[in-house]
Amino acid sequence: MTTDGVGWRPPADWTTIETIDTHTGGEPLRVVLDGLPPLAGDTLLEKRRYVERELDAYRKALIWEPRGHADMYGAIPTTPDTERADLGVLFMHNEGYSTMCGHGIVALATIAAETEYLPDVESEIAIDTPAGLVVAEIERDGDRVGAVEFTNVPSFVVARNETVIVPEWGTIEFDVAFGGAFYAYCDAAQFDIGLTPAEFRDLIEVGTAVTRAVDDAVEIEHPHEDDLGFLYGTILTGDAHADADSRNVCVFADGEVDRCPTGTGVSGRIALRAAAGELDRGERFVVESIVGSTFAGSYEETTDFGGHDAVRPRIAGSAHVTGRHRFVVDPADPFDEGFVLR
Repeated sequence: MTTDGVGWRPPADWTTIETIDTHTGGEPLRVVLDGLPPLAGDTLLEKRRYVERELDAYRKALIWEPRGHADMYGAIPTTPDTERADLGVLFMHNEGYSTMCGHGIVALATIAAETEYLPDVESEIAIDTPAGLVVAEIERDGDRVGAVEFTNVPSFVVARNETVIVPEWGTIEFDVAFGGAFYAYCDAAQFDIGLTPAEFRDLIEVGTAVTRAVDDAVEIEHPHEDDLGFLYGTILTGDAHADADSRNVCVFADGEVDRCPTGTGVSGRIALRAAAGELDRGERFVVESIVGSTFAGSYEETTDFGGHDAVRPRIAGSAHVTGRHRFVVDPADPFDEGFVLR
């Protein structure tokens, strides 16, 4: 038996897509290395619109079953918008395309440092995202990456201590903040629910219901880009189970549940805590996920961002490569674009 796929080669008319897969705190990231057509557009937001309009079949093939699953996450590296950036990236999930992704930044920095994908990357990588430029510092442990800490886009509070009626649960209290994406934040105790794997299905139900209710109640606007002005999901918060300051679970897209603490979500929590006087400059705020993985967040810099008092969060985490894949799409396959079962 050979080691190259038992000697088999796909026919020339089949689509072939090369990826490298990772996880950050348990949350997957499937990074496209080759196989997509060129992305049209002069900016990342233009490319994001183009991919959504013209190339969405690739997202479905890679993210949905049978090649992926309902909670798969992906990234498409591309050329950057700014001279400072080493690359640009688009992020994708089970419903479409996100605006920023903290666990994705940690994973991309790890890939760049541990492989030959970006051979010039040593201790820092700058990445353009649809939400803006993000700079990641890489802590090396020999040839491996020990940790990655990135400085996120400006993060700010939109609403605090607001109330909304959520069907089946009545009136609940929530906050809204932006950390690269907009989230509603709720104390899970309001729903008498824990933040554990055993309550996974219930968390999806609660998170989805809150997102719908808050989306109807709050006008979400980004100060500079209309494409970024939408409520991405809900983050349910609670007490930590281990050596952390808090635990949270993010439910986003089509009931997708983040396995890690959610870098953009933790960024929004830092903005909320800073605005409330609950987090000082340089103070670390450690958040654990539904599976117990952690991100450490802090901030040093404050700024005005489109009229909002904002902070620049710093988020630290670690990622691991899980495999290399060569996916093929048979044009005769009735599930060539995949499907989702939730």
